[in-house]
Amino acid sequence: MLKTEETAVGLDKETRDMILDTLKKYAEKKLTPDYLLKLDHNDEFPHEVLQELYDPMSLGLHLLFIPEAYDGLGGGAYDIYRVAELMATIDLGVATGVLATFLGSDPISVGATQEQKKYWYGRIAEEALLMAYGATEPQAGSDLAAMTTKAEPVIEDGVVTGYHISGQKQWISNGGVADLYTILALAPGGPSWFIVDRDSEGFTRGKPEDKHGIRASNTAALFLDNVYVPADRLVGLQEGQGLAQAQAVFGYTRLMVGAFGLGAGWEALRRAIRYSQERIQGGAPLSQKQGYTHKLIVPNAARLEAARTYIEWVAERLDSGEEGLQTEGAVAKYMATEAGNKAAEDAIQAHGGYGYTKEYMVEKIKRDVRITTIYEGTSEIMEWTIARDRWQLHLKSRGDYYKEWANRLSLIHQEQPENGANYAAMAMRALAVILERCRLDRLTRNQHVLFRLGELIAYAETAAIFAERVADKPTEAIHLDVPTRQALSRIHGRDAALKVATEGLRWAIGAGQTDPNLAQSLDLPGIYAAQDGLVVDMDFAAEQLNEAFSKQ
Repeated sequence: MLKTEETAVGLDKETRDMILDTLKKYAEKKLTPDYLLKLDHNDEFPHEVLQELYDPMSLGLHLLFIPEAYDGLGGGAYDIYRVAELMATIDLGVATGVLATFLGSDPISVGATQEQKKYWYGRIAEEALLMAYGATEPQAGSDLAAMTTKAEPVIEDGVVTGYHISGQKQWISNGGVADLYTILALAPGGPSWFIVDRDSEGFTRGKPEDKHGIRASNTAALFLDNVYVPADRLVGLQEGQGLAQAQAVFGYTRLMVGAFGLGAGWEALRRAIRYSQERIQGGAPLSQKQGYTHKLIVPNAARLEAARTYIEWVAERLDSGEEGLQTEGAVAKYMATEAGNKAAEDAIQAHGGYGYTKEYMVEKIKRDVRITTIYEGTSEIMEWTIARDRWQLHLKSRGDYYKEWANRLSLIHQEQPENGANYAAMAMRALAVILERCRLDRLTRNQHVLFRLGELIAYAETAAIFAERVADKPTEAIHLDVPTRQALSRIHGRDAALKVATEGLRWAIGAGQTDPNLAQSLDLPGIYAAQDGLVVDMDFAAEQLNEAFSKQ
């Protein structure tokens, strides 16, 4: 079941396809639109569904994230991305319940001792335990370093035998229904993870939050009042490792939330495409009208597929054993969730008045997918993370990081001119100019400028990876052929170049930049000239998308 490379992990394609096919068949039988709409209307957590999804004798979905050494399937980042995307196309609330167990086990995965892993993974696998990840607090939000939950040691004969944990956690997925919790608390040695049982004395759960979307998931506050946990429940048996352990999985967990945005966005888009094929307006279906397809369909498909390609690139790197990738995980999450949210928004518009009614699933999808831009780090936290880390690369490379990437893209364009690598190279060169101007004029003292740089970097990098991989490493995850995805890559590349140059210029001028020739340095005339052929590419993409989804 392991891949051929010695350090790579994950399922073989046959096993992965079997899991995906089984999950699809289960959803077709059990998770019907009427049932899902009922869960949403009643704000009901489907205990039975989660039990069936985790049943080792049928789906055993929780086994995917448990290593083979501990009686799991040993799925990798790529495998879980594929399952997460599929789950999101079915129902993002149910998907969140599944992800919460993946997330809750992550501190064990990255920080536990071998003995702890054997014990806890064994219990999770055998008992199909639901888990929850208790990090966020009411006042701290995404700033884990600002938490106030405390873990006071219990000392007997000079030895720490346990801890009393007190504090509150907020916005916890599976918070009210989990069997097992990983809780981040401040011990004397620093932030540390602890494993807490549901029935621990002094541990209570708040009422389910009445949420805008993902109403089939359970979200609740946690209250810990002097909750005792034995010392062997300290993850890794060493205090002070909690933040490092949380950071270690961000590249991974944010990738999965990105896959949620990708799946929900594509499901909304599929429904819009099918609707356009049936809705006749002015004697022809909407699917044949540029005013519909070129505004509401094609741009969303381009952004979603750019995000998919970036997700797959990051997943492959994680599965090859590369550590960290927090910034890449942030780019993947940011682009995929923002693209998914926009696709769902446009899908409502694409359905007209029908899309605004609860009878049509796009209304629910839009409410559901909105959370992906918030949980596991808001889009604004992603922008800050991306800009901060790539700003450091710009400084360390003396401004050459994106210039060198642009040069590589130009070489790719010479060999594969249909990929759109030339447009991505334009975006990279414009980005390098804007970053250097920000350095010279100290523009990043303005927080808003720094955040906007994060957005521009995400667009440029996804355009670059899309162009690099679209032909040589086509995805198996969607039924679009290489020429169609090349057209989408060219569309996204042009968009990225124009966005980086025009919005970068706008915010540099707005923050007080001093170069009178900045517009010329960005090659705005060249970038505008590169838009030549855009409508032709959009015509082709619209035709191919209509053909692809008329068969599904």
